[in-house]
Amino acid sequence: MTTAPDTSTADAFAERILSSAIATAETMSIYLGERLGWYRCLVDHGPVTADELATLTETDARYAREWLEMQSAYGIVDADVAQEPPRFSLPPGAAEALTDTSSLAYLGTLPRMFAASFVHLPELLAAYRSGGGVSWAELGADARECQAALNKPWFDRELAPALACVDHLHERMSTPGARIADVGFGGGHSTVALAQAYPDATFVGLDVDEESVHMARRTAADAGVSDRVDFVLADGSGALQHGPFDVVFAFECLHDMPRPVEVLSAAREALAPGGTMVVMDEAVSDEFTGPADDLDKIMYGFSVFVCLPDSMSSPPSAATGTVMRRSVLERYARDAGFSTMSVLPIEDFGFFRFYELTR
Repeated sequence: MTTAPDTSTADAFAERILSSAIATAETMSIYLGERLGWYRCLVDHGPVTADELATLTETDARYAREWLEMQSAYGIVDADVAQEPPRFSLPPGAAEALTDTSSLAYLGTLPRMFAASFVHLPELLAAYRSGGGVSWAELGADARECQAALNKPWFDRELAPALACVDHLHERMSTPGARIADVGFGGGHSTVALAQAYPDATFVGLDVDEESVHMARRTAADAGVSDRVDFVLADGSGALQHGPFDVVFAFECLHDMPRPVEVLSAAREALAPGGTMVVMDEAVSDEFTGPADDLDKIMYGFSVFVCLPDSMSSPPSAATGTVMRRSVLERYARDAGFSTMSVLPIEDFGFFRFYELTR
């Protein structure tokens, strides 16, 4: 069991709050560095002075100096204080995690998700009082692009090998003429990765967010698979009119949906004989036990500020939240008419677990 931090005294809890405030400031300073191009500049041109960083990125030198000193104080950026003015550089590990968008360790855009939510704190407060919500569309580009960027390296590098290890899925998707749906595709990286791995199949992506449709179409065009991938604006229940499908995927989106049973039911009806549905969602613990591990903690963070308000912005809502326990998905699948749900033997795939639902 995860051990709770010491909160036995006011001083102990005050120290915890201070540590949390420091971590919050660090997170949002990473947002500044990523959005202003400062980390990328440090990788491409470092070591640099504050004035050089500002000139290269067309930003203000005084702000650049304060940010660089903060980054050094926090141990993110190295500072050569023997020189005057000091020169700053980004160590290799930090450089990969913050700027290498192809790395499985990449988290450079993670603060953008919280930034997208924090802009709407007044609306969130109102929603928490009334039972309303803040939609994904309202969260805007920061949230949309953050999620796409964080998932991209996993889809690009790991999705095809992971599915290839599931023999019956791989065989079905490799069959010439196979038709595959991707419900809630976001930036389209999951669909494109599948299209590249299975060149004899055609793909339909369905999403409720118009800007995501545009983003995904650009992703497909850049990858040269637009002739086999069709991204359409529709909710999950729209799968019926585009089927039948040999496999329907839902990557990290079911917990956001206000009416997940309707979506699962439509997906089941859209399956061809012998077809199957695969749901990839957060690999959270099976039960709520109070103090939790870091995975559950970060997922509760996303749930409180992003996913639950998004889901509740479209009533009536199941109000699932990011921390969707296995038993909850089992209940949704059963209510949607699926006969079985099992966990696929795909491990070490980021924060995620893969479920297979069969008719």
